[in-house]
Amino acid sequence: MMKFATISTVLLLTITTATRADSPNVILVMSDDQGWTQTGYYGHPIADTPNLDDMANSGLRMDRFYAGAPFCVPTRATVLTGRTNARTGVLPSGAINKQEKILATAFKEAGYATGHFGKWHLSGAADRRDTAVPASNPYNPGEYGFDYWLSKSIQFNLDPILSRNGVIEQFKGDGSEVIVDEALKFITEQSKKNKPFFVLVWYSTPHRDFEASQKDVAPYLGRTDESSALQLGELAAMDRSLGTLRQGLRDLDIDKNTLVWFTSDNGGLPDITYREDLPGVHPDTTGHLRGFKKDLYEGGIRVPTIVEWPGTIEHRVSHYPSSTIDMFLTLIDIAGLSPDSINAVNDGVSLEPVFKNEEPPRREKPMGFRANAGRAWLDNDWKLVRNYTSGEDGPYELYNVVGDPSESNNLIDQRPEIAASMLVELEAWNASIEKSIAGLDYLETDSLDEP
Repeated sequence: MMKFATISTVLLLTITTATRADSPNVILVMSDDQGWTQTGYYGHPIADTPNLDDMANSGLRMDRFYAGAPFCVPTRATVLTGRTNARTGVLPSGAINKQEKILATAFKEAGYATGHFGKWHLSGAADRRDTAVPASNPYNPGEYGFDYWLSKSIQFNLDPILSRNGVIEQFKGDGSEVIVDEALKFITEQSKKNKPFFVLVWYSTPHRDFEASQKDVAPYLGRTDESSALQLGELAAMDRSLGTLRQGLRDLDIDKNTLVWFTSDNGGLPDITYREDLPGVHPDTTGHLRGFKKDLYEGGIRVPTIVEWPGTIEHRVSHYPSSTIDMFLTLIDIAGLSPDSINAVNDGVSLEPVFKNEEPPRREKPMGFRANAGRAWLDNDWKLVRNYTSGEDGPYELYNVVGDPSESNNLIDQRPEIAASMLVELEAWNASIEKSIAGLDYLETDSLDEP
């Protein structure tokens, strides 16, 4: 019996090792307040983003990808849980309830090394202070499945102060490059161990207050105002760090086994101005899209998104409507993680078929959005929306966002039957969220943990 048990153990270890060797590495990259058209590949007249442009020309460019919310914190909650932020305790700020099943934990339990680098913004009350995340904070990344973290509660730019597993450190240089350099150290260590990794690189660029090096700002001075030049300088440094990340993966010879998923946490800022005497210069960060950060119009939630996985995902442009809320189930499928790691009530779908160039209409789960008094329901071409500026009793508007992406033609009177059907679905979804907020999703676990 003892000999048989030993052989079984060896076989189990062999199988586990083989599985891990075949497991894809995953890096989720998120910019902060980057508008849909703030990239060279979308034709921005000033922004210089050669590495994002190269990713868009080699990977899957997702032209109808949405942030889970028009704010920083709730979108991050959707990534980690696969659930609308209000279900998780993020209303719209705060920390994720401890009863939530977290994406990092799912990877960790599957044998992955997990790391978070950069902006956390899920630290509860600490998010209201410009501080690094101390080990004493009960909502630090380590509490949510990350083995290793180099993080800050909110904003950082040049010479950032960050928390390495709870120990505060001062760094020199641009914050975007600092966190990528540190992430590559972690990735290199795991690669040497032949251990798969799940890594978050969450920039704080180009969120205000803007700060960039003279080298990065110089190309924009004289072409735009100083504030805009600083923001574009931040984007230039972030883009350069993406090039460092991608080259690092190639140098380690793991790029073909690594999925890199880039997106933004919400739409762009409304008050970035450019010189009117420059022909063809867009006056804002979202191009022809309506609205900005905080809005539930396209400009507030549609974000630049690219998925790069050399040799596995072929280059093309996808128009499939999808969201950060879909990242959880997609990665569970792609990495072959346990179905037990999925929250019982979730709002996303797996995009694995989309990655394989199979793009049927999104019929299973339309996408819902909540932002203060704002509500939106997106079902393929059609969008029912009440922006937060209209208040809780404001009227809904109906748009065909494929034929009218600028949302200039409200069809609520012409197509009342579509609006009525979508409103029924939206109200049912809202009712289910209220049950989640009340803690009914956690009936089989401990009492609701209120941050």
